[in-house]
Amino acid sequence: MQNLSRQSIISIVILSVIACGIHLYASLPEYVETLYSSSVYPFFSSRLRILLGSIPFSTGDVLYILLLFVVSWKLVQWIKRLREEKARRMFLKMTGLNILRFSLLLYICFNLFWGLNYNRKGIHDQLGLERGKYAVEDLLQINHLLLDKVNECKTALLRHNPPYPSGQDLFTRADQAFTQAAETYPFLQYRHSSVKPSLFNFLGNYFGFSGYYNPFTGEAQVNTDIPGFLQPYVSCHEISHQLGYAKENEANFAGYIAATGSGDSLFMYSAYFELFLYANRNLYTTDSIAAKEVYTSLLPGVKADIKTLKAYYKKYENPVEPVFRWIYGKYLQANDQPAGMVTYSEVVADVIAWHKKYGKPGG
Repeated sequence: MQNLSRQSIISIVILSVIACGIHLYASLPEYVETLYSSSVYPFFSSRLRILLGSIPFSTGDVLYILLLFVVSWKLVQWIKRLREEKARRMFLKMTGLNILRFSLLLYICFNLFWGLNYNRKGIHDQLGLERGKYAVEDLLQINHLLLDKVNECKTALLRHNPPYPSGQDLFTRADQAFTQAAETYPFLQYRHSSVKPSLFNFLGNYFGFSGYYNPFTGEAQVNTDIPGFLQPYVSCHEISHQLGYAKENEANFAGYIAATGSGDSLFMYSAYFELFLYANRNLYTTDSIAAKEVYTSLLPGVKADIKTLKAYYKKYENPVEPVFRWIYGKYLQANDQPAGMVTYSEVVADVIAWHKKYGKPGG
């Protein structure tokens, strides 16, 4: 037992040194961007997608399920041993060392597989955008621009009434949106698609998540139970995570660029719909009267979709969801996103900065 304890301590010291090295490296965004996010990560993540992309179901979700069973079994075994173990103090010490070792290993793998992207310079630097605080006039202007776009797209959809894509068609069209975006923005090149329906749609409905990225398998998962008009933009958001845009506002922005520039009316509407809601909510916190005036100018069809979205949220309303959002907000704060869940809506600042530079709302 003493030799085992000594080995555990040595391994923990080695893992701690590696973890500290990663932490120090993460404090240098320029090096993270050039050496990791633009070089090592794209090569590594594309290989994961090549390996698992052709599998029709989410292998990451299966691994999560297996992990849950293993952890549950280990917990039962731990409780039994704790009751039987005579040298409880040594047993608890070893348990603590094992947990610490596992945590360090998880931290290292998470960062090497994907997490360092939280510390990159990001898409703002790639586009040369000056992103900072914006004036109320800027927010009001972008509200009107997005209002015009979402109404325009809805009018086109009502005229032709195309069905929203589902299944593989949805993910193929999201892939095509990035292929087209890469013609203008090469850093948005997406190869070897690996976007899949989530196996946890039921949990997603109650916990409030519409999609997620698995850094250990390189797969993007979409909750295909959410309203159809949200799924195109969510798919683009998750592909953005696969491209290394870890922060939520950056994934929103990269997905917005791809969706609105795709020429696909369903994807364009999905992105403009989502961005209008973000921008209008931001305006409401500053000037509620102006926000309401803009909102009233939405077409009845857009308002009907908003009503559908609210009904979806209402259907799955439960006391667990706010707790899950709080936990996830803390996770975001721990990964260089101090605004927590509000980080998603910070995409509005990106769109405003882009509009100021290029004179367009996005597409």
